Amino acid sequence: MTGVPAEAGSRPETPASLVRGRYVLCKARDDREMVVVRDGAVLQVEGRIEEVGPYDDLARRYPDLPVVGSARHVVIPGLVNTHHHVGLTPVQLGTQDLPLELWLTAQLEARRPNGYLDTLYSAFELIGSGVTAVQHLDTMRPGPVSAWPERAHAVIKAYADIGMRVSYALCTRDQNRLVYAPDREFLKRLPPELARETEAWLARTHFRLEAYGSEFLTPVIGAYRGRNLVRIWLAPINLERCSDALLGLTTKWAAEFGIGIHLHLSETHYQKLYAQRRFGTTALKHLDEIGFLGPHLTVGHAVWASAADLDLLAERGVTVCHNASSNLRLRSGIAPVLEMLARGIPVALGIDEAGLNDDRDMLQEMRLVKHLHCRPGLDRPALTAAQIFRMATETGARATGFGAEIGTIEPGKRADLVLLDYERIAAPYLDAKIPVADAIVYRARSTDVDTVMIDGTIVLEGGRATRVDRAQIWGEIAEALAAPPRPDELERKQLSRALFPHLRTFYEDWPLPETEPFYNLNGRG
Repeated sequence: MTGVPAEAGSRPETPASLVRGRYVLCKARDDREMVVVRDGAVLQVEGRIEEVGPYDDLARRYPDLPVVGSARHVVIPGLVNTHHHVGLTPVQLGTQDLPLELWLTAQLEARRPNGYLDTLYSAFELIGSGVTAVQHLDTMRPGPVSAWPERAHAVIKAYADIGMRVSYALCTRDQNRLVYAPDREFLKRLPPELARETEAWLARTHFRLEAYGSEFLTPVIGAYRGRNLVRIWLAPINLERCSDALLGLTTKWAAEFGIGIHLHLSETHYQKLYAQRRFGTTALKHLDEIGFLGPHLTVGHAVWASAADLDLLAERGVTVCHNASSNLRLRSGIAPVLEMLARGIPVALGIDEAGLNDDRDMLQEMRLVKHLHCRPGLDRPALTAAQIFRMATETGARATGFGAEIGTIEPGKRADLVLLDYERIAAPYLDAKIPVADAIVYRARSTDVDTVMIDGTIVLEGGRATRVDRAQIWGEIAEALAAPPRPDELERKQLSRALFPHLRTFYEDWPLPETEPFYNLNGRG
């Protein structure tokens, strides 16, 4: 399971085919209208879209090509999950939802499944809901930096084996690893014995910043250079846990290698308060002062961004990844997406650790986003189906480094296509005036995903993965986790439970910031 994987999709099983649907949804023309071809088809040759047009015309000109899909399907661009971390969900591994500042330490108790198998677990769910590309934000592990590429290769191999695109980034941090204060300062607040145990655990997560560039980033980028289905990105975890030195080196590496950056930003009110206390300004303003912002950057969450922050995001060309389910589950709040879009900020979608059903259903996430951002009133704006499709496809592609290759259905793009069973979506009746994009946003479920094609290769057919045996992978995961916890897992569990009450105490004097909401969703009389 280690080593550099061969690239899935580089030799399509079917060199050329017609992908047919009652409707082909090519892209969002604007905020209200989709480009739709009725009774259409897509001609793909070796993973590249050559033509899009009426099915009858293409079938007449290419009579010998196999046809994927039928008049009962709707063809859409592959969906993109722009923010993803793990396979088995935290709940599956024993951690229930908590506010972020407590939840991260509570997760120390969790078992650590094999990286390859764990990645495949969520990959099945992703392609099963029409996701063809994912931003995988991996977690640092204790040990030398020179050992980290092995983990990266295992994760990327899982995506290669199932046939998905992946933009892989390892989340780095070098300070404030338990609370929003220097590690030494927090250790002083602990009982002596617990402080010694915690210090020893923290020591195993130290790394030289320069070593990350030379021992991880350079060899991993070299291993996947030129791979059609793989991008390597950077991911300093967030402002609170990354020094300006790490952020500065990240900017340097991004420019040197021509790659993008994904940063968690202003996810919680505690993070907003941290920036005010440390810098006397907002997190985004500080990042701008150190030259971190630009079109190469995607920020996740941005729940607590101020109006001035939003103006700055728009001015610098930064993309925002909206993680609606995660923000609700961890009590972080609701990101001001309507305000972002009004400023022209590109917004993508991410499911983060897991969605509302504790899975990775992007169709459900799209529906949640549709309904979450509706303000009371007769004439207040609401998100349209076209806007949500753009978030889940075209903007997501841009936010993961695949913008030139995927995200729309048009000649020159790669053939990442999803076929939904439109007859099932519309059954037993759907009024003809309902646009097809609205029908999908309001009604489609992962059970309606019939076929998924990535780079011209069918990776899901009849709702079943074609390249990896799901039952076998699930069995291997179950067998591995049925074994007794390892000594390191028991050590982390004990440490997590001992630290937990001290984390609560640390934040007792951190009051909720006094803020005016962007949305007035309820009120007191």
